[in-house]
Amino acid sequence: MNLNISAQDFGANFLWGVGTSAPQIEGAYNADGRGLSIWDTFAKRAGKIKDGSKPSDACNFYYRYKDDLLLAKALGFKVFRFSISWTRILPEGTGKINQEGIKFYHNVIDECLRLDLVPFVTLFHWDLPQTLQKEGGWTSHFMLRWFTRYAKICAEEYGDKVKHWMVLNEPMSFTALGYMLGLHAPGKKGLQHFFPAVHNATLAQADGARIIRSEISDAKIGTTFSCSEIIPHTQSKQDIDAAKRLDILVNRLFIEPSLGLGFPHDNFKLMDDLYMHNKSWKYVDRMTFDFDFIGIQNYFPITVKHSNIIPLINAMEVKPKTRKVPCNALGWEVNANSFYNIIKQFAAYKNVKEIIITENGACFKDHLVNGVVNDDERINYFKNHLLSLLKAKQEIPKLTGYFAWTLLDNFEWNEGYTARFGLVHIDYKTQLRTVKKSGYWWRDFLG
Repeated sequence: MNLNISAQDFGANFLWGVGTSAPQIEGAYNADGRGLSIWDTFAKRAGKIKDGSKPSDACNFYYRYKDDLLLAKALGFKVFRFSISWTRILPEGTGKINQEGIKFYHNVIDECLRLDLVPFVTLFHWDLPQTLQKEGGWTSHFMLRWFTRYAKICAEEYGDKVKHWMVLNEPMSFTALGYMLGLHAPGKKGLQHFFPAVHNATLAQADGARIIRSEISDAKIGTTFSCSEIIPHTQSKQDIDAAKRLDILVNRLFIEPSLGLGFPHDNFKLMDDLYMHNKSWKYVDRMTFDFDFIGIQNYFPITVKHSNIIPLINAMEVKPKTRKVPCNALGWEVNANSFYNIIKQFAAYKNVKEIIITENGACFKDHLVNGVVNDDERINYFKNHLLSLLKAKQEIPKLTGYFAWTLLDNFEWNEGYTARFGLVHIDYKTQLRTVKKSGYWWRDFLG
């Protein structure tokens, strides 16, 4: 398929970036005073990571950041998104500041600026200090005190250099997967963990933003939300209602409080329970922050049907393979039209000032053969999604950027190193970097 558009069609000021996160690429898990995160601990538990691996070395970005930033620059990107590791700054989560950790991120930021890459910093990308998890982590009533101190330290240290900040990465993901389903660190299960984690994360995204605003008057502040278009399997009322219930949890649960709308409800009993558990009506003002932009992160839609088997939400996913639609290597549906639809859904909130696609990408079964990775499936994925992006951009002026996920193959959470999303192939034994065909495609597209 020919793509008859280029980066220039999106306008001169459109932001083209590539995203990463500290726990997925840095490695050096015990270097220079860094403390352990919940992912270091979770990965040691038998059966939690698909290939039994750990994020201990990952891509060794900690030692190779200059080379990797040069790769991002060579591929034509203008923005480098990365996260700060809380455990490098505060190894115990609170207490003494680790100056070696402070210095590392100064070095990364300085190198970005030297290469004319705009640094976009994420404060929290899931690597909570293990010492804080022992005290309850995101379920603890001390969480907001811990988090705002961490945010203040980062803003004070880097605010003169970094003007683009994101508070949380996908709060729905780390609360649901980590504190309800047990699939991600810290591996907790049950609504008794999920409800307080949701409550604290909702407040933290606003509290953290206020800290940044108070320390950096000219900052552009956002936060990021995972999102998926929720599609009813049939047009029956039961399936449509099931889709609405899941949409509340997947797409609306965190953005609507930030906009001053409180937690969504729509006669959904689970939300009644959330209200009763947290008495969250008291905190509507505190949950609200006037973000300069929101980041939306989309990979796939979810098709659902009514089901009495699944308690609380009474909805069940109809898997892509069952419906015989295109999938990536993780079984996620590939659907560029749905990408357009979810952008439109989030843009419909009148109080959203600006939207940046802060993650979008695909995992396929890549093979390095004679020094080459011919990942044509990934190229086609990006081509189709950028066509949908352009369609959305033409209708939505406040859509201002797109960050591809991700620069490097990395530690993909509970999938370990089995899932590859990168534009650059990593040989985890030798740490050899090989730019994939998709990386060269991006270079040409952005050129």
